[in-house]
Amino acid sequence: MAKKEGIRKLFDNIAPDYDRLNHILSLNIDKGWRKKAVRQIADEDRPMKVLDVACGTADFTIEIAQKIAPGSIVTGVDISEGMMAVGKEKIKKAGVSAELYVADCEALPYEDNTFDRISVGFGVRNFEHLDIGLKEMFRVLKPEGKLVILELSVPSNPVIRWCYKLYFQKILPAIGGLVSGDRGAYEYLPASVLRFPAPEKFILMLKSAGFDTVEHTPLTFGICRMYVGKKSAL
Repeated sequence: MAKKEGIRKLFDNIAPDYDRLNHILSLNIDKGWRKKAVRQIADEDRPMKVLDVACGTADFTIEIAQKIAPGSIVTGVDISEGMMAVGKEKIKKAGVSAELYVADCEALPYEDNTFDRISVGFGVRNFEHLDIGLKEMFRVLKPEGKLVILELSVPSNPVIRWCYKLYFQKILPAIGGLVSGDRGAYEYLPASVLRFPAPEKFILMLKSAGFDTVEHTPLTFGICRMYVGKKSAL
């Protein structure tokens, strides 16, 4: 099975329990990370077009829609219909203006230079072809636009890294499997973090995709990292 199809099925299966488990297992620290990222995205008063890639259950999409300037258009895309079904209900409940669509991040159905901002919250590590996904986001981003990525990471401090791996590789799969009934999914999630390129390599990949300026900020001892890539003016 291709990775993309496997990912779609994995997230469809865990969609009903995903939000509850995500916040419990992250001790709600993820909410603070998203707030920092949203400040990078909603940093201008003018109406903007924003694309939230790999939007999942729309936590990031909703926070962006709540903070972005009035008149902005916020769109989320994902390959998992199960995750977005949850997200669409949350959008209705939150009373924000945002639309979700099924789309492949490696073949985005948008014209060149369409969006002012693009966000990805904990989704790039699931791309089947990371380099293609980054180039696609660069393609649909407007000149002078900004890409903001949040992604989990392995801390560099050896003591914190040891505790992190113990939690991620032993505790998280046990709890996630018990609650969701799908231990395999919660073994995949930490494994995907451990396999993700180190910050230095990922920054090079962003630059290779075309982003001229890339900033990197470690959050909470490097458990999470925020990458901000900018596309230069024509």
